[in-house]
Amino acid sequence: MTISFSVTWDYRCPFARNAHEHILSGLEAGADWDVTFVAFSLDQVHVEEGGPPVWEQPERYPGLLANQAGIVVRDRIPDRFFAAHRALFAARHDEAQDLRERDVVADVLDRSGVDGERVLAEIDAGWPLEVLRSEHSDASERLSVFGVPTFVHGDRAVFVRLMDRPNGDAARATSTISRLLDLLAGWPEMNEFKQTTVPR
Repeated sequence: MTISFSVTWDYRCPFARNAHEHILSGLEAGADWDVTFVAFSLDQVHVEEGGPPVWEQPERYPGLLANQAGIVVRDRIPDRFFAAHRALFAARHDEAQDLRERDVVADVLDRSGVDGERVLAEIDAGWPLEVLRSEHSDASERLSVFGVPTFVHGDRAVFVRLMDRPNGDAARATSTISRLLDLLAGWPEMNEFKQTTVPR
């Protein structure tokens, strides 16, 4: 049976990278999931209470650029979204590239089979920032989402930290996300499960 859920992302978060790699690997292997990828801004989360939102002064927050690129590919070039999504995470966390730089983002997209200049032109048109604002605000206001990755099923939202990556193991990726979804969708009585220490 298909299970539908959404999951937030911001390319700066290593835990978002871990979770999204598991999801992408599972989907590519045929997992029966209907996934909505939701953009979320960690910049906005850290704005002081009462301060102007990042959408009103985006020039001060170059970190918004990569998320807007992801939105453009997701909404305008969906057949390349998985590749671009994975590549943007990898550029940040594996290659230590600065995704605040337009030429860096364009190059990452080019290498993933997407026309980087086309994506930048869409960002300059302004609509991706509005989509980012809308998706972030809806998640934050409706479900009290505060970070990434947050998995949402119905009206239940759960912030998750996965400590590993699938590393090419699609079966492991599918199992990892399926176990998470079993808790999210099938055991609403579980409210919090947090280790007191992180095993090394």
